[in-house]
Order: sequence, then C-alpha cells, then structure tokens
Amino acid sequence: MNSLLITLCTYNERENIERLIPELLQVAPDATVLVIDDNSPDGTGKLADEMASQDARIRTLHRPGKLGLGTATIRGFQYGMEHQFELLINMDADFSHRPVHIPALRALMDRCDVAIGSRYIPGGGVIGWPIKRHIMSRLINMWARLWLRLRTRDNSGSYRCYRVSSLSQIDWNKVLSHGFAIQEEILYRCRRIGCRFAETPIVFEDRRVGTTKISMKESMRAVVNIMQLGLQSLVGTSVGISESSR
Repeated sequence: MNSLLITLCTYNERENIERLIPELLQVAPDATVLVIDDNSPDGTGKLADEMASQDARIRTLHRPGKLGLGTATIRGFQYGMEHQFELLINMDADFSHRPVHIPALRALMDRCDVAIGSRYIPGGGVIGWPIKRHIMSRLINMWARLWLRLRTRDNSGSYRCYRVSSLSQIDWNKVLSHGFAIQEEILYRCRRIGCRFAETPIVFEDRRVGTTKISMKESMRAVVNIMQLGLQSLVGTSVGISESSR
C-alpha cells in the first residue's frame, strides 16, 4: 500500500506550484504529489507535466475546464482510493497552507481518521485577511456547526489529512457541493460514518501570488448547500454512504 498522497487542486497556480511542490517533497519525501488541473490558461498543467517528467513522485490529472473545487477535490479522493494510498492530504496550492504543518497532521492520524489543520484553535491564526473575510469565515463555521452538528472548530479550511479507507465508505456521487462548501460537506459525511476527528493549529497566510477564487456568490451558495444538508439529515434523506459500507 502506498503511504501518502498530497492533492493540489489548481487553476492558474503556475507560479505557486513551481516552488510549492519541491517544498512539499522536502517535508514529506515519501509522498506522491497529485496536481488536479482545470485547464489553467496560465499553463499550470503544462508545468506540472514537466515537473512530473523529472520526478516520479509528481503526477498530474487534467480536466477539460474549470469544473469546480468540489469535483476536483473528490477526483483526488478517487485517485487515492484507486491507487490504494493509506493517507491523503488535501491542501491549497497557493502557499496559504505551509508545508511545515504536514508532520503534525500525519502524527495525529495515530488517533483519528480526519486530521484538520485548524485556524481556530489555540496556536492557530490567519495572516493577511481583511476584516470582512474574517467575519465571513467565522460565520460560515458557526453555520456549519449549527446545521451539520460538527464539533470541530475549523470546518471551512481545506488543509486536512484523511484516512483513505474511511473515504472509501462514502458514496461521493451523492455530494451536493461543487464549490467551497465541499469542505463542510466532507466533514459532515465523514461524521455520518463515524470518523474520529482531531485538530492541530496552523497559521493560514493569504496567497503569495494570484487572486483568490472566493466570492460573495460562492459564499452564499455555501450557506445554502450547508442548510440543504442539514435539512436532509433532519428528514432522514440518504446522505451518501456507500452500499459496501452498510
């Protein structure tokens, strides 16, 4: 069984991945790094292919267009399951997630199924955000805890380590979210199958290069998706547990 897969969902992140991937492999030399690119106009996918040709630990998946963070994240999960990895770390490709936190995430997996790099526990934090974004992030986390009955503090961040055998128990075809609400939905579905959670503090830094993909429209869509999932749970609608795990 392969040890660790690190997935990077990219759209116009050429300048970032050129420096990020070598840092990841320095911190986790036993890892495989998978770039899932949505046909970035800036040539991110092409650069990833060039890097992969020089290092067997780097692999790429090309998608025909900008299909959404949710489907890209799930495609990374599917790759991890197909290739029988033990652990999977998903993280942003823009240096907002420091590679230095990877050892702490991996260490937590001795006692949990999902380890979360958390901005909202003691020792965690955010650098470089305007007050509006701080408020938006706090509110969406409160909303997720209310509707999805999550006890973890940071439910909207994507810097996490998963046990792949747990991910395989979920029917990912039933996911509602295609955008940023995917992060809360993943935790919700993991909670429904009995996953154990743990959090380790991280300091989130706003991206070094490029522009954020988060918009007010995406934020409102996330609010609606989270409420839909909560309502489904209340009325007993199927939440997407795979048949093999029942």
